[in-house]
Amino acid sequence: MTDVRPIEADRTAGQPAPAEPQAPPVRRRTVWQRLRRDRTMLLLTVPGLLFFLVFHYVPLLGYVVAFQSYQPFLGFTQSPWVGLANFATTFGDPAFWSATLNTLKITLLQLVFFFPAPIALALLLNSMLSSKLRRFVQSVVYLPHFIGWVIIVSISQELLGGTGVVTHLLDAVGVHNADLTNNPAFFPFLVTLQVIWKNTGWGTIIYLAALVGIDQQLYEAAAVDGANRWRRLWHVTLPGLMPVTILLLILNLGSILSVGFEQILLQRDNVGADAGEVLDTYVYFHGIVDGQWGPSAAVGLVKGLIGTALILGANKLAHVLGQEGVYRR
Repeated sequence: MTDVRPIEADRTAGQPAPAEPQAPPVRRRTVWQRLRRDRTMLLLTVPGLLFFLVFHYVPLLGYVVAFQSYQPFLGFTQSPWVGLANFATTFGDPAFWSATLNTLKITLLQLVFFFPAPIALALLLNSMLSSKLRRFVQSVVYLPHFIGWVIIVSISQELLGGTGVVTHLLDAVGVHNADLTNNPAFFPFLVTLQVIWKNTGWGTIIYLAALVGIDQQLYEAAAVDGANRWRRLWHVTLPGLMPVTILLLILNLGSILSVGFEQILLQRDNVGADAGEVLDTYVYFHGIVDGQWGPSAAVGLVKGLIGTALILGANKLAHVLGQEGVYRR
């Protein structure tokens, strides 16, 4: 019997292959259709948007006071314009530069000692083998975040004040009259220690979440290659935390000139204005107490501009170093 398959193949060799069926074009949704589709998720964002709108964006309009000789009984519309006179008054005030120097001292100490503290604590918590012990320690270190600054300052007075426990211990070893709460030179360190004790545990939440997100296969591959515990920490864990660390560092730079109004105000009189005045308390005493609205608004505007410039500059530097930063290029 003759095989006809080669003949059929020859007949179809010169014919074009049948066209494959094409998928129907996807119709792009309009903006209103997407809004209607995601209306539930958008409604969940409304409270947060209202918060930032009412308490952050609308108050920005008040910076017009920085260019006026503002009088509360005249309002924004009738107060006379003075241009940059308020900025000249502020920059010519020695108290402003003293407050700026004190702010930078405290900021530098907090960047060096407080910013790495949550990272170190998160690494320690993550290394615990017992999950029950880890949860207990987490609960303990979170609690100070919910304690008010009045109580924190009171505890500091009881420990480091003239009749405190630490003062008695120092007196026993020969260091007399060591009242650390009234020592102007120790004040930036005191403020930094208080911030570390209060907020380090709370700051570990984001880093612990980032540690959970690191691929465990990377640790297994490093262990197979002979990497010990410290090398796995250096080559796997720290690079995994780097994007989150850079993001938080950039965001912290935006508030670098705000070091805690309530905390400083409660302790300012102990060391005097020369050592305890920062920009936030300077604005309060000169703006609200003394009624110098224009120069105080100028200080707030300068703080905002410096914070914005630092965020943009640090984010650009992060892009140069190969990191995403706050937003992508």
